[in-house]
Amino acid sequence: MSGRRTAATAVLPASLPTLLPVSLLVSLLASAALTGCAADDTPSADPARRAAAESSTGTTATPSDETSAEPAKPTTAADYLALAGKAMAAQKGWRFAVRGDENLVLQGRTSGATYSATVRRTTGEPWALHSTGNIRTSKGVTRSEAVYVVDGVGYVKESDAGWRHGPLSDPEIAAKVEDPLAALDAFEGYGEAVSHSASGRRIELRVRTASAALPAVRDQGVVRKALRELAPTLKQLRAAGIAAPESGITVERAEESLVLDSSTYRVVSHTFRCVLRIPSGTGSIRYGQEVTERTSGPYTGSVVLPEGA
Repeated sequence: MSGRRTAATAVLPASLPTLLPVSLLVSLLASAALTGCAADDTPSADPARRAAAESSTGTTATPSDETSAEPAKPTTAADYLALAGKAMAAQKGWRFAVRGDENLVLQGRTSGATYSATVRRTTGEPWALHSTGNIRTSKGVTRSEAVYVVDGVGYVKESDAGWRHGPLSDPEIAAKVEDPLAALDAFEGYGEAVSHSASGRRIELRVRTASAALPAVRDQGVVRKALRELAPTLKQLRAAGIAAPESGITVERAEESLVLDSSTYRVVSHTFRCVLRIPSGTGSIRYGQEVTERTSGPYTGSVVLPEGA
């Protein structure tokens, strides 16, 4: 997803170079370490005209005659997404708890990392974001990360390193930004591929793809997202001497879900999962990722860049 990914470390041969950060899920390291509706603005009918109408028709208007019909209940995924957008925009901002993990499996050896963060995201235009989190690798190494988005520019600071910044159009910056509200736009883009179901106080919107060779499903929206997440890993694998042709990649799983509260239509949670198998010599490398964002509550503060950013 175009969001924060945790770090996975590939268990590649020791001769391979160190892998670079893998978008939101940090880095793959080589060798033994892998990395209620508004008031109606229509003026009330003039009393004289209403009286004239009643006289000509022989009827008298009653309160129920003047009351607008209730809004139609949502029946499609597009209806639910529109209501969710309005519900989330009704607050100044929101807080989210983010959890994610990324891993690689090669020749039976698995390693990876987990990511956790708190995201504060304002609504309106221009929106702003501030997240603070930690990445923990499977070797027990933990490092902190702070991310800001202000006026369309992303700012990233990892542990004791200095700040770096750039436009959100920069893939390396965009990959560090975990924007939970972006899921609403993503689901709108999926169109008719989105299914929906209701159970209790939950409305779940979901999109998924069946297991298939990448060339057969690469045009599906959720698969394109999975490929964006995989791209940094592929780049580093190829730099390490593994060809990893896309024609040989298998999409074992790619799915995304968005859960809404059935009474308020606010976003409750958003989850993205993918598993892809990458050809490698006589075997394969299994890449997996899962990220979940849960709404913690409204955020009424402001997002201000720290000094030195």
